[in-house]
Amino acid sequence: MSTQKLVLASVSKAASRNIRRMSTVMLMLWLVSTPATARADVVLDWNAIAARTVTAGQSPFAQARLMAITQLAVFEAVNAVTGEYEPYLAVPISAPAITSAEAAAIVAAHRVLKNYFPTNTSIDTDRMNSLAAIPDGLAKTNGIAVGEAAAAAMIALRANDGSTPATSYVPPSSTAAGDWLTTPSCPATGGQFFQWQNLTPFGITSPSDFLLPAPPALTSNKYTKDYLEVKTVGADDSAARPADRTDVARLYAASSPSFAVSMAARQIAFTNGLSLSENARAFALIMMGINDSLIASFYNKYYYKLWRPETAIRAGATDGNGKTDGDTTFAPFILTPCFPSYPSNHASGTNGGLEMMRRLFGAAGHDITFTNTVPALGSLPATAITKHYTQLKQIADDVDDARVYGGIHYRFDQDGGNVLGRAVATEIYKNNLRPVHGKQ
Repeated sequence: MSTQKLVLASVSKAASRNIRRMSTVMLMLWLVSTPATARADVVLDWNAIAARTVTAGQSPFAQARLMAITQLAVFEAVNAVTGEYEPYLAVPISAPAITSAEAAAIVAAHRVLKNYFPTNTSIDTDRMNSLAAIPDGLAKTNGIAVGEAAAAAMIALRANDGSTPATSYVPPSSTAAGDWLTTPSCPATGGQFFQWQNLTPFGITSPSDFLLPAPPALTSNKYTKDYLEVKTVGADDSAARPADRTDVARLYAASSPSFAVSMAARQIAFTNGLSLSENARAFALIMMGINDSLIASFYNKYYYKLWRPETAIRAGATDGNGKTDGDTTFAPFILTPCFPSYPSNHASGTNGGLEMMRRLFGAAGHDITFTNTVPALGSLPATAITKHYTQLKQIADDVDDARVYGGIHYRFDQDGGNVLGRAVATEIYKNNLRPVHGKQ
């Protein structure tokens, strides 16, 4: 793909496949006839387990990477059995004719998570309980082996993907208005996750193919409007922030794109009654969309290096714009992340997942309940916050408001992230895990 600027604007094989398909159908019929299947399928089960697991002490960006590795391992394991989609791995995993796709999915997810969280024993219990629902026999034994192989292949593929070592960005000693500077929340080392722009993507060629237009000039009407909005509604003591926007700011400060989108996607997939194979593909694509959108977002952030509202508002008197009244005491409602402002990571990652969901599930007509427990903030106690959605855009809109009313982003940061996430997801959807001709 050339660099672009985004404007916001075979008889034996057939016989083998038939045997494999028949054995899978027989297994599923057996499972449907038992009480143990009065639940979501194992792809959805293990997506929830993975989302719970990766949130422990991991940044939102590490979470996205780990979720993508997990869901791609699950996809490769299931697809080795069903053969419905083009494989992700250059050397695909093979499966015997009699293989349990469910066992393969369970073990693939568990093995990936155990690799990165070796001391986590709860996932061992989850594995035991999940496999207990599958009858012992050759299909289960083969499924376990296939799951192990898929996980090992994905772990090896991502062993040196650039996620480590951590590197930082140190601003130059001489800066101009608009240049990113460390905020009070930053460590002495400077801007964080500087290496993330160089992380090997899962589904796009390079983040440089997704360079956004420059953010608005400091003297522009757009910058002025968005500056004044975040200054008014995003301050820690703002009287202009409605209670529901306060809740939204807290909810999405505590909920990463991969956590939030996973919860929404599980509910839609369950309601739609998708097959195990369809779910495996869907969640792999969704997590690829989130992760690669975050890579592209960091590329843009460190390309433009725009200052955060916290810095801009405190320096409002010196930015060359007579309409941006400054406030040297401004403090945001939620903590400012320690990297440049444009575009919003949460908007980029969330929309990378939501655009994939739109293509897979449709944009509206859903019944989504998103809930999470948020920590105490100032005088506000820790509490559970719940939001209901019927359209995917409503989630994106709340994420946008969350970052502006939280005082850490301009509205144009959100707009840029929305465009970026949708563009990355579109590219991934067109070129990855496509249905095999004649299979669907």
